[in-house]
Amino acid sequence: MIQKITIILIASLLSLGSSAQKEDSLVIKMIADNILIHGKAYENLRQICKKIGPRLSGSIQAQKAVAATAQMLRDSGADTVYFQPCMVPHWVRGVKEVGYIKLPNGSKYPLNLCSLGNSEGTGLKGVNAPVIQVSTIEELEKLGKTGIKGKIVFFNFEMNPTYITTFKAYGESGVSRTAGPSMAARYGAIGVLVRSLASNFDDFPHTGVTIYNDSFPTIPAVAISTNNANWLSSQLMKQQKLTAFFRNTSAMLPDEPSFNVIGEIRGSSFPKEIITVGGHLDSWDLAEGAQDDGAGCVQSIEILRVFKATGIRPKRTIRAVMFMNEENGGRGGSKYLELAKLNRENHFFALESDAGGFSPRGFSLDMSEGQANKIKQWKNLFYPYGVYDFSASGSGSDIGPLKETGAALAGLRPDGQRYFDVHHAPTDVFENVSSRELHMGAVNMAALIYLVDKYGLN
Repeated sequence: MIQKITIILIASLLSLGSSAQKEDSLVIKMIADNILIHGKAYENLRQICKKIGPRLSGSIQAQKAVAATAQMLRDSGADTVYFQPCMVPHWVRGVKEVGYIKLPNGSKYPLNLCSLGNSEGTGLKGVNAPVIQVSTIEELEKLGKTGIKGKIVFFNFEMNPTYITTFKAYGESGVSRTAGPSMAARYGAIGVLVRSLASNFDDFPHTGVTIYNDSFPTIPAVAISTNNANWLSSQLMKQQKLTAFFRNTSAMLPDEPSFNVIGEIRGSSFPKEIITVGGHLDSWDLAEGAQDDGAGCVQSIEILRVFKATGIRPKRTIRAVMFMNEENGGRGGSKYLELAKLNRENHFFALESDAGGFSPRGFSLDMSEGQANKIKQWKNLFYPYGVYDFSASGSGSDIGPLKETGAALAGLRPDGQRYFDVHHAPTDVFENVSSRELHMGAVNMAALIYLVDKYGLN
């Protein structure tokens, strides 16, 4: 008798689970249909890219983007739209950079280059010195002051092509750009050339932030294209004594006031529990910042729109955030945490999209094992929409500080094979974004927010 009751109970529970999953699949299908037919993310991205353009923190364009996305949030049906003031760095590139390599026969090989973000300028005279190549930090340290003082250091850190996860290669090689200039200055270098952090070979230089160490001189630093880097390396391997020249007039100006832009749908049952979804509004100045990270911003706005359009009433407050200054300071994310703590907010879950608007493949999870396992129980609901990988850790740089509050964090992980073709480069333009891929990312983000809000993570 007991065995029979147990069997009936198990069957009943399985039936309830199956019924709930069927209901969820129907809701997610409704979300997907609405976004794929009526989605506004692609058109919103067009407006950001083509009517505003590059949005470097502190610039007039960044301020225009603040106003534009606030209106997009209102148009999406957000219950409340408001701004979080924050001071941001104001770095300017100056006039177009120029540079070349002088060969032993006196001829000059022109370089495709751009200043690294936050780089010191050379002044109008530029820098001119022998160039020396290093491929690892160990090589730099081995050369020391004897081999480096008075020279221009060429960091030739190629992104490892054998890594299927391109972000792993980017993270590994990125030290050359972020810390390389200060490391070289420590040993007396007067300038730095950095191989662009790109996974393909082309003539476009990729910018990105460098972080100076106050203990060492601030020396000018520029990125050169991967084609230039390959050529320069081949010449230096021939033991040729080469001289490099470059000139940039970049400068850091006083901080400027700016804002995080926030839109909310107030929760029906637990309004004080906050689910954040966002991307960063600022971009580098070389292009339109379409993939990095206009895509993440418009996907986040789309979640509010589709919840309103389909009549989904979240239990918890859903907050879409356009973070300012991710690229060269992270001030928006820091301010968001600061105000969360000051206002004693209960941050339940946060999701960031800052890996491009390509086809979604998974989510990275930065949370407890139990919370991650609960999300993984929903994997079958995501398979029809191209998402299958929940194995990565991490989330995003803007929501990362929220970990201090105990919030569970996640990041959308699109297919990354093409991301570093355009990342921080002049090619990061609206034309290189697929409407279909962009909206599929929004579908999966909205599905995850819906499930987390409905079931919680405990």
